[in-house]
Amino acid sequence: MIPLISLNSLFSTMLFLLLLNNLLLLGAPGLRALIRLTAFQGILLGVLLFGMEHALLACAVLGIKGLLLPGLLERTRRRLGAADEPRPRMHLGVCVVTGILGLVFSLWLETRLPILPDLFPPLLLPTALTTLFCGLILVVGRATAISQVIGYLVAENGIFLLGMPLMAAGAIWFELALLLDIFVAVFVMGNAIGHIGETFDSLDTGRFRSLRD
Repeated sequence: MIPLISLNSLFSTMLFLLLLNNLLLLGAPGLRALIRLTAFQGILLGVLLFGMEHALLACAVLGIKGLLLPGLLERTRRRLGAADEPRPRMHLGVCVVTGILGLVFSLWLETRLPILPDLFPPLLLPTALTTLFCGLILVVGRATAISQVIGYLVAENGIFLLGMPLMAAGAIWFELALLLDIFVAVFVMGNAIGHIGETFDSLDTGRFRSLRD
């Protein structure tokens, strides 16, 4: 009984840390902080999977989401010499409040959705939906290409959490293939952002609209 209680306690703690990490992402002012929090989110996902006895997938998540992708983003940031978000489209305080409202909505939605009993452990569904919302807020509220890529990664982490209760032996290989696709996509985007940064003075995606031949 004691190991089971400890496992449930670890699971709940990881979900609470994920929720806190989401709000910190929304309020983070600089790209360096965003990248570090994204790496921490990947580590938390890996620990969750270890707790669900998916060791192979946990190692892949730790390696790709916790190390490789943040490392690639940090390398791109250093290559461009970018440190801060120049002008976020949404005030950081508004982003955090919107994220909290997303959490409240997720908690309410959990009580309304007709899902199978015991399919989702407590707090997993609200955490997954809140992570998805926070990723979308980052995509909409931030201006630079790097921070928007981070937003897509956070949103994908939310979708990943939604799929955790449905993991079986075959699904794990599907998740591994998906992780590899995401890694390739971010690798390509990181290189594209690097070339854009070397060619133009700004990574503000709003200024890309003014580009002409």
